[in-house]
Amino acid sequence: MPCSANVLAPASPLERARYITEHLSPHLFRAVAGEAAPEAAQIAWRITPEPFPLSPATVARLHALGADLLRFYRALNRLYFQSVHGAAPAFVREYLEFGKPEQIIRLQRQNRFKQDTPCVIRPDIVLTEGTIDDGMIAAELDAVPGGMGFVGAMGETYCELGFDQVGEFDGIIRGFAAMARSLTGKERPVIAIVISKESEDYRGEMLWLASALDKAGLADAVAVKPEEVVFTEEALVVDAPGGRRKVDLLYRFFELFDLLNIPKQELFFYAARHKRVKITPPAKSFFEEKLTFALLHHPTLEPLWRREMGDDAYQRVVKIFPQTWILDPRPMPPQAVVLGLTAEGRPLHAWSQLYPLSKSERAYVVKPSGFSELSWGSKGVYVGDDLTRDEWMAVLDGGLAVFDKTPHILQRFHKGRRVQVPYLDVAAGDVKTMDGRVRLCPYYFVAGDDATLSGVLATIVPADKRLIHGMSTAVMAPCMVSDNGY
Repeated sequence: MPCSANVLAPASPLERARYITEHLSPHLFRAVAGEAAPEAAQIAWRITPEPFPLSPATVARLHALGADLLRFYRALNRLYFQSVHGAAPAFVREYLEFGKPEQIIRLQRQNRFKQDTPCVIRPDIVLTEGTIDDGMIAAELDAVPGGMGFVGAMGETYCELGFDQVGEFDGIIRGFAAMARSLTGKERPVIAIVISKESEDYRGEMLWLASALDKAGLADAVAVKPEEVVFTEEALVVDAPGGRRKVDLLYRFFELFDLLNIPKQELFFYAARHKRVKITPPAKSFFEEKLTFALLHHPTLEPLWRREMGDDAYQRVVKIFPQTWILDPRPMPPQAVVLGLTAEGRPLHAWSQLYPLSKSERAYVVKPSGFSELSWGSKGVYVGDDLTRDEWMAVLDGGLAVFDKTPHILQRFHKGRRVQVPYLDVAAGDVKTMDGRVRLCPYYFVAGDDATLSGVLATIVPADKRLIHGMSTAVMAPCMVSDNGY
């Protein structure tokens, strides 16, 4: 459904930016990356007068990427269970289970959920200046992504100004509804979006998403706290605008590292195990681990990945996922090296060989793999060439020290390309141009064997920032197709 431009459309960039500011809810995010909104601004990020432009070629690549990432998730799921049952190397299971409590391991191994994979897929795509990566790298892959309601609400507001967008202005709610129908088999399912206290900053956008689904007649949806879900022997039920309803789909908007703090979580999975409700994303912590990138690049596993994904999809995904290594402190045999990693031109045999690297040689990022409050929102992430030598050594040693509780990864850093974006300077009362770097977050919703691109969020930060994430100086906007786009 293309955007209909019947609304009074302000002509100048300044008028459009002011229209967005006045009509977009300021409560979509209570905070951006932990920052309070500036007192002078109604919204905690910078507003641009138009969606961020992407070239037709970039958009075509994003459309195709969804199917490849779905194949990756399904291959990862099979590889994990093959490792559990001895049909694949044991180190796969070992790496993916380090630091996980027994309850999580038991839950993710249950036969009832064996085939389940995430039904909302969101990679973090950085547009780069490189040729090896074809100008696009997936820095991360998020199985419990925020931002759906955020990009949906912004898309609706930009539509009022006559702008079409990637996935169309209502793509997020249509995609989410199609995913829910596929999982439940219901034409208008009852959906409970369950938001934990730890995820409270996202409540505003999830309230918008639930309301938009309901208003469009696509689902009976509510955004609730875990304790607001009522358990009975027959079903999970919630209080919806039309009265108490049986839940068909529980959308889990809480991370598994926080699971033991979630009220009623055991009852949720009991109901799912007895087929009284569908739950997505599945309670499988390995989908939330960044070290899966290292497993994809592992040469021993290459035949298994190719078999499970297909050669073409494997080649495309291994190219877009940056080289990644697990910071494993266990001793290696004298003849062993860390494949693909060198220090001062020599193969790496011990992590301490990385200590003396100069800043220009430290094009790496160190970050927790997952299952930690530091594993989202760019928290716990360190860029090697931003650090002094002592800091670099401390970061490496710190990651190695917590290996058995929170494995860390070393990942090749790819610098984002420069882009230009107009934004509203609130203090000056004018539209200015920012020189920045961009991260794209495409949202794919899985229905059957299809992973449909339903919207793309662009986050552009000033060019002097090394990490791209939501911040008060970032421009955040949906994306549109443009012949002059990036």
